[in-house]
Order: sequence, then C-alpha cells, then structure tokens
Amino acid sequence: MKNHPMQRGTRWLGQIGEKLAGEYFKKKKYQIVERNFRCRYGEIDLILRKNQAYHFVEVKFRRNLQYGLPQESVIKRKQFRIRRLALMWLKKRCLPVDLGIHFDVLAISRIDGNTTFELIENAF
Repeated sequence: MKNHPMQRGTRWLGQIGEKLAGEYFKKKKYQIVERNFRCRYGEIDLILRKNQAYHFVEVKFRRNLQYGLPQESVIKRKQFRIRRLALMWLKKRCLPVDLGIHFDVLAISRIDGNTTFELIENAF
C-alpha cells in the first residue's frame, strides 16, 4: 500500500525537524540517548540526558504558521501518550521512575529561510 502524498510530506518534514533538533541539542550539551523510541503505543522523538536528568522531547517543525505555532499541536492526548511511553522506556531499561524527568517540546519554525528554535522545558 502506498503512502498518501500528505503522509510522505509530513514524515519528511518530521525527519528534517528531528535532524535540526539533534544538532540543536548537541550544541546545548545534551546527550542523545535515543531517537525515535517506538512501541505499539506511539513514538518519542528524542530521549536526552543532561545533568543526571532525562528529557523526553516532542519535536514540532513548521514551514509556515497556517496551522498555528508548532507547540500548539502537542495536545493533551499527545501529552498523555508521551508520558505513558516514557514510563515504558524507563521500565524497559530498569531505571527508576523517580529520576529527574522532564517532558519538553522543541518548536522549530523555518519561515522565509529563517530557522527559529523555541525550547519549552517542562511543557507538561
């Protein structure tokens, strides 16, 4: 079954955003622990570590603001899913859930050739 053209475009944009995010976090001295953790319940874009804390990051990339700011698409349902996935990831690695854990959103906009990054720490 072929992908719908919109799905290919969305996936491609997501990959660009995640590549930009990886570069952004490396410059900020975060350790990338895992990219695209997937299981049957969904995906976490980036799992990072800095100062003994884990950051579960949702990356949102936009080429225009037709559908609003990137971070506005991280709705309650998505937040719940990311929290559940993070607990699964910790459990799978036998890590305690009382570690320093953060749920962050990295909003990336590339409009008219200008790329901007907005890191929303502890977004939810």
